[in-house]
Amino acid sequence: QVQLVESGGGLVQAGGSLRLSCAASGNIYSIRTMGWYRQAPGKQRELVAVITSGGRSNYADSVKGRFTISRDDAKNTVYLQMNSLKPEDTAVYFCNAQGVVLTTLLGRYEFWGQGSQVTVSA
Repeated sequence: QVQLVESGGGLVQAGGSLRLSCAASGNIYSIRTMGWYRQAPGKQRELVAVITSGGRSNYADSVKGRFTISRDDAKNTVYLQMNSLKPEDTAVYFCNAQGVVLTTLLGRYEFWGQGSQVTVSA
């Protein structure tokens, strides 16, 4: 009923920038929290940044000062601006939506995107 479609990943040199986008579509009434997680090969998935519907954001220590998360509630879209990228930022980045209220079902739900590869070369 809900799809999260990511875009903007790719290959970039260290020090460069990328911007990820994630658009949620479907029978959505509201989304409490949207965010980004990442998973590097052989590692567990970890939080990168999240933002609430009220605009409060939280970042992993490793990306503070380099990444900026934002959202456009009119478009149900979340963005991640990534600057000063490092090789250790290389991972598959997953979009996440939590506390999703649907127009067709009671309750709150969580959804994940399919993942977008970000590769930072040294």
